[in-house]
Amino acid sequence: MTDSAIEITADLVRELLQEQHPDLAGLAIREVAGGWGNQMWRLGDELAVRMQRMAPTPELQFNERRWLPVLAPRLPLPVPTPVRIGEPSARFPKHWTVMTWVPGEPLDCASISRGEHAADTLAGFLRALHVEAPAEAPASSDRGGHPKECTDGFERFLRAVDLGDIAADVRAVWDDAVAASEWEGPPVWLHGDLHPANVVVSDGNLSGVIDFDAMFAGDPAWDLAAAWVLLPSDAVSRFFEVYADANEATIRRARGLAAMKCLFLMLMGQNGDQGLPGGKPTWGPIGRAALDRVLTAGVM
Repeated sequence: MTDSAIEITADLVRELLQEQHPDLAGLAIREVAGGWGNQMWRLGDELAVRMQRMAPTPELQFNERRWLPVLAPRLPLPVPTPVRIGEPSARFPKHWTVMTWVPGEPLDCASISRGEHAADTLAGFLRALHVEAPAEAPASSDRGGHPKECTDGFERFLRAVDLGDIAADVRAVWDDAVAASEWEGPPVWLHGDLHPANVVVSDGNLSGVIDFDAMFAGDPAWDLAAAWVLLPSDAVSRFFEVYADANEATIRRARGLAAMKCLFLMLMGQNGDQGLPGGKPTWGPIGRAALDRVLTAGVM
């Protein structure tokens, strides 16, 4: 059986805990829906076990282990932080981590009803996160730079998704992002993958941010794209007013990156409808609604 074919079950998680962290092995274990590169299991009420599944290397978990304890204390929303390390073993030859559990409902299964509060919350979170990253911060090979570096990816998504009569409008948004000037500041800390499955909601407002395995340093526009991807249309302008540190070029880059993220969500939904591995059937409508916001929600 190959590593990728190992079936991760509650019994396996408990056996690993008994071997390496026996004081936690008596806690209730429940599978968490979703996940691809890593699979999550609830551990009691306050913890979770993050199991490397399809992720090709453990580097992403290593980044979370090293940097989340540094970032978490200054962030105004709960984020998962590692509390125990699981080493590869004969039972499971991959890495796993015991993390704190961030309560709330993932946004792909819930909705934001308090748009103004959510805009303030997201802006405050990203202002706190977007500080200059140290030289040893992780970098990304395919994200974090100017949108023009991602044109091939955008084109692939655009060809793969049926957009009907809005395709030209979407391309115009992308072309405008590519034409915008580059980020002139230092690389800042980024979550790197802000989409509805990676934030949680309570009482109609954002209440936590999860899944930091894509964290890296780069252009803040990559995270600012979340204004369109996550927030109601009438909250986008409010977000940028509160964030207050994005010039016109940065907003243009962020809007183009948001369009690309929406195409990705729609493609994942399309793959899910076709029963393809890794597809997410619920993401298609989410991506299309966000794309409509990209095309219609003003920020100026």
